[in-house]
Amino acid sequence: MAAPDVNHYLNLTEEQLIRACISEDAASQKEVFTRYGSRMLGVCHRYARTAADAEDILQDAFIKVFDKLHQFKFEGSFEGWIRKIVVNTALKKYTLTRYEKEVNGIENISKYESAEDPSAYTHLSQKDLLVLINQLPDGYRMIFNLHVMEGYQHEEIADMLGIQPGTSRSQLVKARNMLQKQIIELQKVAV
Repeated sequence: MAAPDVNHYLNLTEEQLIRACISEDAASQKEVFTRYGSRMLGVCHRYARTAADAEDILQDAFIKVFDKLHQFKFEGSFEGWIRKIVVNTALKKYTLTRYEKEVNGIENISKYESAEDPSAYTHLSQKDLLVLINQLPDGYRMIFNLHVMEGYQHEEIADMLGIQPGTSRSQLVKARNMLQKQIIELQKVAV
């Protein structure tokens, strides 16, 4: 029997594609990666220090996706399910030990500090902002991404990272303050 042509996989519904992947059909797995890989690589870039780290996270995450695909219940968003695996894979790459070393990094920042000039934000492109976020210490960046970009609550973040919710809140404040200072510095340079 002849193998289906490439266009066959493009026309499959998401459920048909998932079921084909569960049957370990390599072409359907490739199609899932093609459909979701670039978006998930964007997620990886928010957590990773380098492009190579982001690609490693993506590869590890998709291995997990295909290993756990039989657990997908066809309830809710398949893309959201993949994203959760990608985020968890990224978090595992940056261990709690690494994170704890950064807690002392910026202790003197007041939680009441704010950006002096809110117009500083208006001149940043999305790419510029992502570069600044990527320059945050790993722990700050993880919590910022989990809370601001992924929408997790501090209690969920605490469970994921094995920390207290208050630590998550504190690290988010420090990350935001660090970003504000970086943006203000960029504003000064631009003027």
